[in-house]
Amino acid sequence: MSEADFGPRPGEEIVDLPAAFDAGLYFVGRVRTPWTERAQCPRNSAQSDAVCTLEVDPRFAPALRSLAGTTHLIVLYWMDRAPRNLVAQQPRHAPEARGTFALRSPARPNPIAVSVVELLGIEGETLRVRGLDCLDGTPLLDIKPYFASTDARPQARVGWREAEADGEVSGREGRRAAP
Repeated sequence: MSEADFGPRPGEEIVDLPAAFDAGLYFVGRVRTPWTERAQCPRNSAQSDAVCTLEVDPRFAPALRSLAGTTHLIVLYWMDRAPRNLVAQQPRHAPEARGTFALRSPARPNPIAVSVVELLGIEGETLRVRGLDCLDGTPLLDIKPYFASTDARPQARVGWREAEADGEVSGREGRRAAP
């Protein structure tokens, strides 16, 4: 997949990336999904009922200890086929471009994606889960238990989404219009 698969679309902005990385990381495994092309992927993980697997590298298998009985996980994965230089993006459904940090798009300086998944089963180094939205073979960064008591934030809001729901036009910075 190339940057041409993602854009830039009219209204989008790109930047030159730094010459060197600031940090290193280890892929702890691979995500296996039924999707091999971007157009096949669900728009977000909540729209997916597909059973997918997290294949954990054998050296990290001991890290799965004590997951039995856990119902949901936070999964972090590296969207390795997404462009990294988009700072403003034009979603197909939106009337105007939005800043990358105001979106859940895979195209971002560090293409880290996060999904809360339902853990369906553990078989050795493989976890069966439901609730992913990435391409088959996506690198797996981390797995964390989901704690409803600390991870859920029912009061959380996204300004531009609230404005759209209220029928308001968002401003240049994406702030909600004043009452």
